Amino acid sequence: MTTGLPNTTIERDTRQAALLALHAELETCRRCPKMYGPAVHSESVLSPVMLIGQAPGTREIEQLKPFCWTAGKTLFNWFAPLGLEETAFRARILMSAVCRCFPGKNPKGGDRVPDRDEVERCERWWRGELELLRPRLLLPVGKLAIAQLMPVPRLNDVIGHQWTYRSPDGWEADVIPLPHPSGASTWFKMEPGRTLLAQALDLIAAHPAWCAVLESEPGQTAHA
Repeated sequence: MTTGLPNTTIERDTRQAALLALHAELETCRRCPKMYGPAVHSESVLSPVMLIGQAPGTREIEQLKPFCWTAGKTLFNWFAPLGLEETAFRARILMSAVCRCFPGKNPKGGDRVPDRDEVERCERWWRGELELLRPRLLLPVGKLAIAQLMPVPRLNDVIGHQWTYRSPDGWEADVIPLPHPSGASTWFKMEPGRTLLAQALDLIAAHPAWCAVLESEPGQTAHA
């Protein structure tokens, strides 16, 4: 018996169901004793663009939304001139993270950076999203996120350029790294960071996957 639906529609529906199931499982994760939950994920949207952050803060685990406070305001101010203000961005682009719970505070100030074991335990969530989406454009935000996809000796060496990610299965995506928009960071406010950030945003604006997202309707996937 045939459904009469194109194979691409059936495949997309299958991936959408799998993404919803992955996020439902993520919400139950309590594997890291030093982390503060609940785990945070974005809307379960299939998109050709995937953003990867570091870890949520206290406001994110309260509101269950990635980048919902000060750093988020800066981040969305970067993207608004490229055609997506915050609401549209959240509806059309999957926002992932290296770790999905709040790591707690660093005694020396700021949020604690997740340790190696926490990063490894949480890897299955963002890699699961990555395999379901197989996006054409990856936007890692901050050094920890960038390091999951490529070597990053210094931000100056990687931001402002486009790179290639090759998955273990052999598919490829373009990578355009971004600095972390934390208020504690001065890198993107001073040279050469200011110029390199502008170059990165120009690359994003011109990328076919970003253009496809701009042309899609909210709630629809722009995947090829």
